[in-house]
Amino acid sequence: MLSLNDANELWHNASLGELMTAAHNLRNIKAIPRKVSWIIDRNINITNVCCSGCLFCNFYTSTKSENAYITSIEEYRTKIAELQKIGGNQLLLQGGLHPKLGINFYSDLFKTIKSYYPNIKLHALGPPEIVHLAKLEKISYENVLRILVESGLDSLPGAGAEILSDRVRNIISKGKCNTQEWLDVMEIAHKLEITTSATMMYGHIETLEERLIHLIKIRDVQAIKPANSKGFISFTPWPFQHKGTILNKRLGIVSGFRPDEYIRLIAISRLVLNNIDNIQASWLTVGREIAQVCLHSGANDLSSIMIEENVVSSAGANYRMGVEDMKKTILDAGFEPVLRDQQYSYTA
Repeated sequence: MLSLNDANELWHNASLGELMTAAHNLRNIKAIPRKVSWIIDRNINITNVCCSGCLFCNFYTSTKSENAYITSIEEYRTKIAELQKIGGNQLLLQGGLHPKLGINFYSDLFKTIKSYYPNIKLHALGPPEIVHLAKLEKISYENVLRILVESGLDSLPGAGAEILSDRVRNIISKGKCNTQEWLDVMEIAHKLEITTSATMMYGHIETLEERLIHLIKIRDVQAIKPANSKGFISFTPWPFQHKGTILNKRLGIVSGFRPDEYIRLIAISRLVLNNIDNIQASWLTVGREIAQVCLHSGANDLSSIMIEENVVSSAGANYRMGVEDMKKTILDAGFEPVLRDQQYSYTA
């Protein structure tokens, strides 16, 4: 198990080739060699109203905005029909921290979707929403999660992690849950045997040490999960997208993305997160070619074809990929594509 000093030493002194080789060797132990997984799902935003005011987000608006919306059941049905037509069966449901939507709204929404589509998997919300709902309703995180699971929640995304440092969060996402709250929600979810994922948005105001500490915090939560819980089933880092954001316009922060640095981060993530089986490369934000290199650097998954994505793309991510594109991307990198579900059960 790598310490913070170990990870820092590797970052600064190991060559990229050495890191790629070590990470790829560990990847072949933790995941199936020569296979790369992917999923067909759809990211539907429940609402664009949010009171958190994150400085990196162009998507949110206020309740008073003429552009504010809450997605209707009819819209869900149209979008789910389109998803099923191309073989998908999972919804990634996310949105803003709406100040007026309580637990009953989300419970009713999940139940309604499941009543129409009992086989659809709901990979929904994230720690910021759980903390927000707990505060609105004055109930515990555990009670929020239990109500949502009973209503149809299948798994909990790692949304809103950004960088797990309160120094960073107090600048870029002050209205969102703090580091310990994010970690506490995930620890409770694991005790309830809810499968979760973990993420990182880097390349803005954080330091290298804060990135590495972020990885270690995630590893530490995974280390205490119950044996019968999958816990964090995957980890995905992606670079900050700056176009039009307040971080860029007010503070002059631009994306720190460099291909070699992203590949290095993927490799370090695989080596530090030795208790998480699946590392995803974010083709949506780094492009197909860099994602292919990452498959030889510790990553074993390319996530989703993203037939709908509105948040990251609103800040500059503009890569697109269809089903055949995904298969070809994986094949051209020298691997066999395998379609999976959120639990990493292979369906094809």
